[in-house]
Amino acid sequence: MVAFLIRRLIQAFIVMFVVSLIGFAIQSSLGDPLRELVGQSVSEQQRETLRDEMGLNDPFFTQYLRFGEKVLKGDLGTSYFFKQPALEVILNKLPATLELVFGAVMIISIFSIPLGVYTAIRPYNWVSRLVMGFSLIGISVPVFLTGILLTYLFAVELSWLPSFGRGETVVLFGSWETGYFTRDGLLHLLLPCITLASIMLPLFIRLIRAEMMEVLSLDYVKFAKSKGLSPLRIWLVHGLKNTMLPIITVGGMQIGTMVAYTIVTETIFQWPGMGFLFLEAVNRVDTPLIVAYLIVVGAIFVITNTLVDLIYGLVNPTVKLARQ
Repeated sequence: MVAFLIRRLIQAFIVMFVVSLIGFAIQSSLGDPLRELVGQSVSEQQRETLRDEMGLNDPFFTQYLRFGEKVLKGDLGTSYFFKQPALEVILNKLPATLELVFGAVMIISIFSIPLGVYTAIRPYNWVSRLVMGFSLIGISVPVFLTGILLTYLFAVELSWLPSFGRGETVVLFGSWETGYFTRDGLLHLLLPCITLASIMLPLFIRLIRAEMMEVLSLDYVKFAKSKGLSPLRIWLVHGLKNTMLPIITVGGMQIGTMVAYTIVTETIFQWPGMGFLFLEAVNRVDTPLIVAYLIVVGAIFVITNTLVDLIYGLVNPTVKLARQ
């Protein structure tokens, strides 16, 4: 297990190195940072002097090594717009984004597992056909259109739910701001979370259905039936449990994908999270914020994938033994 953890940490380091290299290359190609810092009022001679002092005339890899050293210390630069450390600005918006992802994951878990299992057990039932039809539509409809339709129906026409913003929040642990503990905050969360969940919910229903049908056709399930075990035990213990490995694999990767997809969802609902902040940073050419966002999202991908590999051993001990 220790050897496996060391390998995963080495892989995580390589991935983060590549992400930081891409982020730095993007930072170098988005424009002259000196222009953002001093404006147009400085003469060309003074600009060249400042560029030498800041090391902007150094070779690319020299600048990257200097950048990497700062990143290891947690310094991702200072936002041009907020005049604060870029990492601090990103982390202040992180709770709002994680709220959306957590709500979407809860919706996906609550609905995809029972619907996927039911459609696998009763594949020709009219309910199963209806669910599969809706899942096909869900896969085909882009997330921004889903968000607009939900806003028009529930916020504009019916006036049941708010259409933008985060609503009332409370502060936990001195710094973590959340809307999960207020009625107004929960109402503001519903539409964005449903919109974000609509990306992955149809995929997981169809994935669970396909894996479950394959498992139920295997010999050991037929043997369990011949022993007279109850259908519920066969479906949940012998069937669903053995479909969880591919579900965990896809789920771990898709959590990171949902963090990236929050850009669209947060824009539609004016949600004050990392995705909305990233678009504002792009519009303002705030390169330190852009790079900080890329590195934080890359770190989230790496962490979730590492946790998925560790969970493998809990779900299926043979995987853990094989990797040791």
